[in-house]
Amino acid sequence: MSFTLITNGRVLDIETSTAPAADILINQGTIETVAPPGITVPEDARVIDAADRLIIPGLINSHTHGHGSLYKGGGDRWTLELLLNAGPWLTGERTLDHKYLAASLAAAEMLSKGCTAVYDLYVEIPAPTVEGMRAVGQAYHDAGIRAVVAPMIADRTFFQAIPDLVDALPEALRQRIQNTKMTPAASTFDICRRLLDNWTFDRRRITPALGPTIPLHCSDDFLTTAHNLALEYDVGLHMHLAESKIQALSGVRHYGKSLTAHLDSLGFLGPHFTAAHAIWLDHDDITRLANSGASVAHNPGSNMRLGSGIAPIREMLDAGLNVGIGTDGAHCADNQNMFEAMRLTSFASRLRSHDYDNWLCTEEVAALATTGSARALGMGDKIGKVAPGFEADLVLLDLNHLNWLPINDPVNQLIHTEDATAVHTVIVGGDVVVRDGQLLSIDVAKLKSDAQEAIAFLDEENRETRALAEQLERHVGKFCSGLARSPHHVHAMAESSLT
Repeated sequence: MSFTLITNGRVLDIETSTAPAADILINQGTIETVAPPGITVPEDARVIDAADRLIIPGLINSHTHGHGSLYKGGGDRWTLELLLNAGPWLTGERTLDHKYLAASLAAAEMLSKGCTAVYDLYVEIPAPTVEGMRAVGQAYHDAGIRAVVAPMIADRTFFQAIPDLVDALPEALRQRIQNTKMTPAASTFDICRRLLDNWTFDRRRITPALGPTIPLHCSDDFLTTAHNLALEYDVGLHMHLAESKIQALSGVRHYGKSLTAHLDSLGFLGPHFTAAHAIWLDHDDITRLANSGASVAHNPGSNMRLGSGIAPIREMLDAGLNVGIGTDGAHCADNQNMFEAMRLTSFASRLRSHDYDNWLCTEEVAALATTGSARALGMGDKIGKVAPGFEADLVLLDLNHLNWLPINDPVNQLIHTEDATAVHTVIVGGDVVVRDGQLLSIDVAKLKSDAQEAIAFLDEENRETRALAEQLERHVGKFCSGLARSPHHVHAMAESSLT
C-alpha cells in the first residue's frame, strides 16, 4: 500500500505558533500533500485517524552515543574528564550482541519519546570494527529509526591529550597509563575505509560518517586523514569541540591558539562538519564555524550534568551558524528525551543574559530540534518539516493528555510543557513504529532481560579496568579542577563570584 492519509489532525506550524486542522497524504514514505481537511486520495489509501492529535515533525537528535545506553545513571559527580577516565570500563569487553543491544536500547527510548532520527558517535574499545558498526546500523535499521552512525576514532589517549596530566599521577599509576597505547592510525583508517566501501544499509535511512573524538585526542595527521576520507566518501565529520574549559585551556597550551582556530588552520571545517557542545568558544571561533558552513550540536543536558558550562547559542544564531539539539549519551545525560533537551535549551539560554531579548524563544528552540538538527545530520533537505517533498517522519501527540489541557500556545507548550508522555504515534518514512505509546518494532521485555544479563557480564569482565579508573579518579579530578581555575577569556559558567 503506497498511500497513507493522516486525517482529522492538527498540524503544528512552528513559525506562526498555530496548529490548524489539516490532512497529510503520504506516498511511498514521502509527504505528497498537506492541505485543509477533505483532500481527494486514492481509494486504497491506508487511513490514520488523528482526531485529538497534534502532528509535529519527528524530533531529530543531533548528538548521542548509543553505546552509553547500557550505563545510564552510571555516575554522579562526574566532570567530562572523569567520564573520559571511566570510559574504558564503561565500554570495554563488549561482544557484537552487546553493541547491537546498546544501540537498540537507545533507539527504543528515542522512538518512544518522539525522536525519529539521530547522529550517533559510537565507541568500540580498543578500536572500531566493521562488524561492530554493522551491528549498530542493524540495530537502528531493525528499530525503524533514521540514523547517521559514526565510529569514534583517535590516535591519542585521554591522558596524552591533556598537557602534564600524566606527570601529575603517582609513579605506579603513571607507569600503567604510559603502557596504554592507541590502535595505530593506519589500522584505524583501514577499518574506516573498509566500512565505507562496504556499507550495506540504505543510506536514505542508515548513513555512515566519521567521528574523530576530540581535537586534542587526534594528531594533526590523523585529523587531516579523517577530513580527506570524509570528503572522498562524501560523509559527515562529527567531533566534540571545546566541550570543557580543560579542553579550551589545553588547546591554547598545545596549539598556541583555540581549538577551533587550529581546526580552521588545517582546513578541517566545512559544511560536512558538526561540532558537538562547542561551549568554550569566543566570537572569532563562532565566526569561523559560521563562515565555513559547519553546524553545532547543542547538548544542554550533559553540558549541565557534567558541569561543562552553558553554550553561547544566541551568539551562534546571530552569526548565522546552524545549530541542532542533542541529548548526548545516556551515560552522561541519563536519558534520550529530546523534549527534555528542548526545554533545557530554552532555560539554559536564560542563564547567559539578564536581557530577555537574548533568550531563545520557543519557536527558535523548536526549529533547532527539527530543521537545525536535520542540517547537522546532512539531511536538511529531506527531514525536519511537515511539508510536501519531505520524508514522512511524524509524531502525533495526544491532545487529551494533561500536558495539553488547556491549549494556550502550541509551540510554547511543546517546549515548556511536553515531556514525551503525550507521544501517541510515531511514524518514520511512512512506517508506524509507535502506536498508542507502544513500540511496534522492539520487544521491550526482551530488551530488559538482555540488558540486565549484559550488565552482569560486563561488570565482571571490566572489574579490573574499573578499579584502575577509580584509583585514577581523585588524581584526575584534582589536576583538572586546578587547571580549570586558570584564567581564560571565555566565560561559560553560571557560578557565583562570592567566596
